[in-house]
Amino acid sequence: MTPPIPACPPRAREGGFTLVEVLVVMIIIALVLGLVATSLSRSISGAEARESARNMVSALRYTRTRAILDKTEQVFTVDLEARAYEAPGKQRVVLPEGVELQLTTAASEVMEENVGAIRFFPDGGSTGGRVDLKVNGRDYVVNVAWLTGEASLEIPDDGA
Repeated sequence: MTPPIPACPPRAREGGFTLVEVLVVMIIIALVLGLVATSLSRSISGAEARESARNMVSALRYTRTRAILDKTEQVFTVDLEARAYEAPGKQRVVLPEGVELQLTTAASEVMEENVGAIRFFPDGGSTGGRVDLKVNGRDYVVNVAWLTGEASLEIPDDGA
C-alpha cells in the first residue's frame, strides 16, 4: 500500500493589486499632475509679469539718466493697445500675452487714444506718471515721481 498523499494547506490570498485598484491610482495621479501643471503655469506667468515690471522700471531709470547726461528732454512711450513700451535709443519691448496695461500720465503727454508718454527733464524731474500691469489678478504698479523723476515698483498686498 502506498502512503497517503498529504493534503496541501489552503493557500492564503496572494499579495498584489487588482486591475481596478491600479486604474484608480493612475487616475488619481493624473488628476494631481494636472493640478500641479496648472499651478506651475500660473507661477511662471506671475514671474514673467514681475520681471516685465522690473524691466519697465529699469527702462524708465535709463530714460531719466539719459535726460540728465545728455542735458535734453527724453520721452518714454507706452502703447496700451500693443502692450509695449519704448525708451529712447532702445528697441521697443512687447509685454507677454495676458498682461494688461493702464497708464496714468499728464494730459500733455497723451499722444493718441492708446499711446502716452512720461517725459524726463535734464534736471532729473519728470511729468510723472504711473503704469499698472495686471496679470492673473495680480497688480504691479510702476510709479514715476514728478519732482525727482525716480521710478519705483510697488506690488500691492492683496491680502493673500
